[in-house]
Amino acid sequence: MSGSLRQAIDATTRYCAVLGHPIKHSASPALQNAGLAALGLNWRYLAFDVPPALLRDALAGAKAMRFVGLNLTVPHKLLACDMVDTLDESAVSWGAVNTIRFEAQDGAGAWVPLPCLGGVPPGAVRSRGFNTDADALVRSLRQSLGLDLAGMKVLLLGAGGAGRVAALKLATERVAHLFLVNRTRSKAEALAEEIRSRCPPTTVTVGYPAPRVDLVLNATSLGLGAEDPAPFDEAQFSLSRAAAAYDMIYRPAETRFLRAAKAAGCRAANGLGMLLYQGAQALEIWTGRSAPVEVMRRALEAEVYGT
Repeated sequence: MSGSLRQAIDATTRYCAVLGHPIKHSASPALQNAGLAALGLNWRYLAFDVPPALLRDALAGAKAMRFVGLNLTVPHKLLACDMVDTLDESAVSWGAVNTIRFEAQDGAGAWVPLPCLGGVPPGAVRSRGFNTDADALVRSLRQSLGLDLAGMKVLLLGAGGAGRVAALKLATERVAHLFLVNRTRSKAEALAEEIRSRCPPTTVTVGYPAPRVDLVLNATSLGLGAEDPAPFDEAQFSLSRAAAAYDMIYRPAETRFLRAAKAAGCRAANGLGMLLYQGAQALEIWTGRSAPVEVMRRALEAEVYGT
């Protein structure tokens, strides 16, 4: 491999990382380090298991050590909204942060990414939160399943950080009817009210659909573990009533949910494409350069599928 991964780590090496809990399943280091290498940057991308109670300390530590940026995964995306110094419009729109860029002021007083300043800036550094998940999800649904979301009926499983972003984005894409199912019903009801207020053309129902749906989307973490139950009540809904199924989980590459969906005749895809596109956009936010998407795709597929 050419680029930064052939360079020895030295005092000029810059760092990015993903924070989550758990984190051992993450393929982001393989994805991002391939991109950094292709861009010829002397940067490294790491992964850290950070419990929610320690997230604020972890963000402060990364800022103090002048990290270039961070990615956040479960369960940190909602928590971080109140922990970063400023929010990009994307994070404000979707109410979650999955990418952080550290910035300092240049000679003219403008806030710029730390790498733009060359060495370590002597002054204040701030954290800026972004969300790259929403656009990545829609791009992956279109590419992996060939879906044009406008006018569709969608069953969304989960109303947490990932589910909330997915629901709001699907509504802005003009899905006709959105069915929300969540373990805590009150959280789904609150999300439904927000969607009705922000996107009135989309009909929102809390609970399982009676008719067929065009897509079932799993935005829960059920499936990360081999013994996890199905992310929906199989007594209330059958996957034979769905045309397509998408699981945001990408490792394991085929969850129990996806196996059942395929057996029921659904077109099915995992969250590998979503990870690819949100990661590529994060890399562009940090570097200001176009991400080498195909290089990153090959590295990701090799990591997850062993190809």
